[in-house]
Amino acid sequence: MPRGRVDRVNPQRSRTGGDVRDVGDDLASSLLRAGRRQERGELRTDVPSGWLRCGDLLEQPTLFADWRARLAAWLAEAHDAAPERTAASYVMSWYLHVPAYVGALLLHHERRVPSLKPERLAFSLGEDRPHPVGIAVLGKAFYCLPTDPGSARPEATVVRDERALAAMLRAQFTTHASRFVRAYAPSTRLGRRMMWAAATDALDNSLWWAGRQGGTPEAEGAGVADAALVLDARYRPFTSASKLRATVDDEGHRIWRRQRESCCFSYLLPGEAECEECPRICQR
Repeated sequence: MPRGRVDRVNPQRSRTGGDVRDVGDDLASSLLRAGRRQERGELRTDVPSGWLRCGDLLEQPTLFADWRARLAAWLAEAHDAAPERTAASYVMSWYLHVPAYVGALLLHHERRVPSLKPERLAFSLGEDRPHPVGIAVLGKAFYCLPTDPGSARPEATVVRDERALAAMLRAQFTTHASRFVRAYAPSTRLGRRMMWAAATDALDNSLWWAGRQGGTPEAEGAGVADAALVLDARYRPFTSASKLRATVDDEGHRIWRRQRESCCFSYLLPGEAECEECPRICQR
């Protein structure tokens, strides 16, 4: 990632065809535009009945136990087993995905970073498999570049360049993840390093996926570039810099791959083996 780049407007951003004029240029407009381009559930600015507020989960960790129990029931039905570490790891990764993904999505498509405070986020779970299928961003404030059309809005905080915007995303996510680790750690056998490894995976993967959803090599490359911008080095307590690496598949095609930092413990399920990018394999 060239260090001299500043104030670049992401080419993925929707800025043509009257889109901006139709919906305005506040954060709700960003969520509407980004929501049209993503594939992992809906984005909202309100909290329908039955949705979970991140702040409530962190203030009442027993809600995580309820979530794990629901997941354990699904695992038992689907796999005839529900190992404790598997359920705990799934819930950990799914929760961290919420702030990581919405932050990555808006950075990638809008060059904006919303507040990722737990009190500003909520999500819904799937009716069958209990994983997040919708995310709500409840605040109006956002960080943006000087070139942003909404930079003059009272709820906008302007930062000097893309590197500063990436640092803001990293800081916002770190603060949220820190609160999660404090709330979740006492109720599981997962260590704190494992939790920060999962946080690293969530942020790196979300930035990559925001690009991959564009469906072209160029869009995926832009997501990889965002990951390199946000995680250009190891920022403690994250466990690594971006792990995205270019490689060549068996047919000679250039592809991107990423080695995981955390283990999902799916191998504990009957008939399952470690994932191809599992750190357990790489450590052997």
